[in-house]
Amino acid sequence: MSSGAASQQKKIVIVGGGTAGWMAANLMAQQWRPDQVAVQVIESPDIGIIGVGEGSTPSLKRFFEILGIPEKAWMPRCNATYKVNIQFNGWSPASGIESYSHPFISQTDTFTTRPFHVNCLTRRLGLDVHTAPEDFLLNGMLAKAGKAPVAGYGFPFVVEYGYHFDSALLGQFLAEEAVKRGVTHTQARVVDVLLGQAGDIESLACEDGESVTGDLFIDCTGFRSLLLQQKLGVEFHSFAENLFNDAAVVLPTGVIDPLPVQTESTALSAGWCWQIPLTHRTGNGYVYSSRYISPEAAEQELREHLGLLDADVEARHLKMKVGQVAEHWHRNCIALGLSQGFIEPLEATALHLVQISVESFIEIFEKGNFTDAGRDEYNQRVSTNFDHVRNYIVAHYKLNTRNDSDYWRANRESAISESLAQLLDVWYRRGDIVQEINRQGIGGHFSVTSWHCLLAGYGAFPPLAEQQPGQGDLYQEHQIAEFMSRCGVNFQSNSQVMNDFQD
Repeated sequence: MSSGAASQQKKIVIVGGGTAGWMAANLMAQQWRPDQVAVQVIESPDIGIIGVGEGSTPSLKRFFEILGIPEKAWMPRCNATYKVNIQFNGWSPASGIESYSHPFISQTDTFTTRPFHVNCLTRRLGLDVHTAPEDFLLNGMLAKAGKAPVAGYGFPFVVEYGYHFDSALLGQFLAEEAVKRGVTHTQARVVDVLLGQAGDIESLACEDGESVTGDLFIDCTGFRSLLLQQKLGVEFHSFAENLFNDAAVVLPTGVIDPLPVQTESTALSAGWCWQIPLTHRTGNGYVYSSRYISPEAAEQELREHLGLLDADVEARHLKMKVGQVAEHWHRNCIALGLSQGFIEPLEATALHLVQISVESFIEIFEKGNFTDAGRDEYNQRVSTNFDHVRNYIVAHYKLNTRNDSDYWRANRESAISESLAQLLDVWYRRGDIVQEINRQGIGGHFSVTSWHCLLAGYGAFPPLAEQQPGQGDLYQEHQIAEFMSRCGVNFQSNSQVMNDFQD
């Protein structure tokens, strides 16, 4: 695909379906007419999607809004529930904080984030003020009250939220939607990738003898990365130096009643366990480092944590490859999803990174007149996205205060980036953390308030001063508890809203 090629119909071939492939297909079909870009998805009928419970950030809400698909159309199909918050249990016991929350930021938080930021600075100066993130943010209140983030007409503010869903079912739903939008769906197993003389991908050879040609190929073949890494030889850069987790064991349990509106992440001896509530079951998984615990011991620990020692429930073991490729767009191939990289599921960023990668590609591809003119810009942008998300995830491990295993102690001693080191230095020196985040330009994925949630949630503060003035707590002075209570009357219980989907 030449940089000087004229703007004419292009054919994009997506190899591998799954959530990443079908998200890309839908966004492209929504953006471009068929006479501009023809999209074909080749999906192997014998490679299933790992249907674990999965969570999202609010970007998935925006994804469905772009496509014009209402929640009632897709959520029941995918056993989906609302997600407003992530609760972290046992990550910083030495601080005296048993758990803290990272709520998604909503429009009403405009009124309360400044008091939260000021209180965090006040606490960094040694004064005893309220700094629990969930008490300052609307979604923190909704999570504690078990209320769905859907308000009536009389509540004139936008509430942001994500979802929990069955990833296999979501992939199937998105496949149907993409076909409705004109995407060609081919079920075939790709057995060879053929290159032209210039080194670009020329065609795909399928097991049934069919040959598929295209102008641009999207690699959505998972961790094996059949096109970008295997055939084109693009290197994979591991993040193992400071993100140790490389495996997971998964066990389902029954439905939680009433249904929560949050994901829970509980620290265990060599990693952490997720709890994701779906309408038909609860997804549980232990994400761990195989350097510190064996798969058998990890499964045993998860069963003990869930109270399933004697239960006849089969566990599934998964391997993870954490890192990113050296080039996300190489020659005429772009990798998406697990093929491009993966940052462990701690903050549910996988689909977020897929979505913003696709949106960046659409923007840059159009700007470059449907050529590869913007390939370098795309690679820089996507690589930077991964680096920024990585820093936030690494901070969770670096700041832990657990002493019950070598795993947690090693995490505290691991190397961190210069960006994260500077940020933490400003925080501990009682500097202007907002100014530092803005200076580095790192607030796009995790905002200033999200960083405050993490740092305050870990209790990353100095000892309290001996002399306390007894004033200056903006949580009290601004009557934020009453403000949240009055906001809360506009929302129904999550169970009630989920029941309405069945009507």
